[in-house]
Amino acid sequence: TDDDMFSNVFCENSKKLIDVHLFALAAQYYSLSNLGVSTPLEDLIEALRRDNQGTTGIKTDEFMNNKKSHEVQVMSELVDSIAKYCGINQVIDIGSGKGYLSSFLSMQYNLKVYGIDSSNTTTNGAHERNRKLKKHWRAYQSRARANVEGQRLEKANDRPVQSEINCKAISEKLLNKTSSLQHQDQVTIQDLAPSCGFTGIGTSETSKQTEVDLASRTQSDESKLSEEVLAILNVLPADAVEVFSSSRSNSGELCEEEKEQRKMASLKAKASKSCESNLYFPLTSCITAETELSDIITDLEDCMMVGLHTCGNLAANTLRIFTAKPEIKAVCSVGCCYHLLSEQFENQEDCPEEVWGFPMCQYLKDKGWCCGRNARMSACLALERVAVGQMLPIESLFYRAVLQVIIEEIYGVTKSDRHVGKTFSKSSSFIDYVRKSLKKLELDDSKLPDSCIMDYYGKYKHRMNELEAFNMLKVVLAPCIEVLILLDRLCYLKEQDNIAWSGLVKLFDPVKSPRCYAVIALKKQSCF
Repeated sequence: TDDDMFSNVFCENSKKLIDVHLFALAAQYYSLSNLGVSTPLEDLIEALRRDNQGTTGIKTDEFMNNKKSHEVQVMSELVDSIAKYCGINQVIDIGSGKGYLSSFLSMQYNLKVYGIDSSNTTTNGAHERNRKLKKHWRAYQSRARANVEGQRLEKANDRPVQSEINCKAISEKLLNKTSSLQHQDQVTIQDLAPSCGFTGIGTSETSKQTEVDLASRTQSDESKLSEEVLAILNVLPADAVEVFSSSRSNSGELCEEEKEQRKMASLKAKASKSCESNLYFPLTSCITAETELSDIITDLEDCMMVGLHTCGNLAANTLRIFTAKPEIKAVCSVGCCYHLLSEQFENQEDCPEEVWGFPMCQYLKDKGWCCGRNARMSACLALERVAVGQMLPIESLFYRAVLQVIIEEIYGVTKSDRHVGKTFSKSSSFIDYVRKSLKKLELDDSKLPDSCIMDYYGKYKHRMNELEAFNMLKVVLAPCIEVLILLDRLCYLKEQDNIAWSGLVKLFDPVKSPRCYAVIALKKQSCF
């Protein structure tokens, strides 16, 4: 059995680790990639697609960094496939932040997306992002036109080279068909002149035809450009981009009646765009397991819920809302920040009315299972990144460990609801770090001289290697703890009667995006 296989990892009496190599093998054995319970992304998309073809178009790297671009590209393709499979057009993005996923879903796939975030700051950030798109729109438009013109010139420059290759064959053809050319000169010249690039044999008809071809090509290029413009306009508010018309140059010549007609048409167009074309709506609301989406979204219809790196309890609550609301036909949720999960059995408090982030499934509830904050913190570590050389921030971990000793020995504090946060990156030295941290924890640092702080630093500095080794063991164990949290969520879905299919799918490259697994579920057809 598995227990026998790894029984010698820890000492039976002291429970201390005695075989590091076996410990690493056991951690690998129980990782999600080795258990065989996840569904390959390619298989899922193929099953969902039916006869639908993939969409190509806008690239995300112009609007976001590499990590976010990778996440949005992959997840949006899957969400679109699920939406098509379920026959729905409305998507609710929980914990949408600045709207990277939401805006791309609406822009690229023409889905109607409501992005909901609990923070006004991030919702305003989503609006600000749209404002920046508006601000840089003319430059983007000019660049697109320049690219089109550059491609046209490049093709034009290639023509003389191609005509030299074809010149001999064409000359022979002309010599062999002199008599027939006398009767069919217009057709033949029109067919051959553009390929050869000749100017000497062109006639007025050829010139006209070339002009028509150029005009047609220009129209085609401008049409493609217009499609690009419209695709991005869909993500902006109705009045985000001012439309310029060439007719403005002679607007002074218009009669009052025509001006009024144009004004009314513009107003109608804006109203129509507001109702139909504005496909992304950033909203601010705190989402809980009891949230009524119809109170937030007035035109709620059959839809799916998505969440890209929803923090803590929000990922669990997303699944609870999905199972409880009949109008939500599918869910695709990638969680993160496991350390922020609330645990039912962590403090052994009897709060039956509380909705906890962990555990969700009845099996682990019956077991009274508890991870604890330290284990959940470990689940957030990125084994794949460490494996490719992106080492742990040992110095900041050392600072934090020594700080813990100081606040326990000097202040007698063993537990606090406050957190130090990202103080290390804002500190110039260990002394600066300790003082800033104490202020965040609301502890009086005046009774702690600099010399005392440095004494603690010197006392433990030689143990930094031990700390590094300990944290490497935590990194090795991280996937096992994440498996427990993810399988808990999957088992919760398996326990529901209205779920047709549910699974864990690895969406992202874990080096680019360590929290790479999505919990996905579709409701039974009878629920549609």
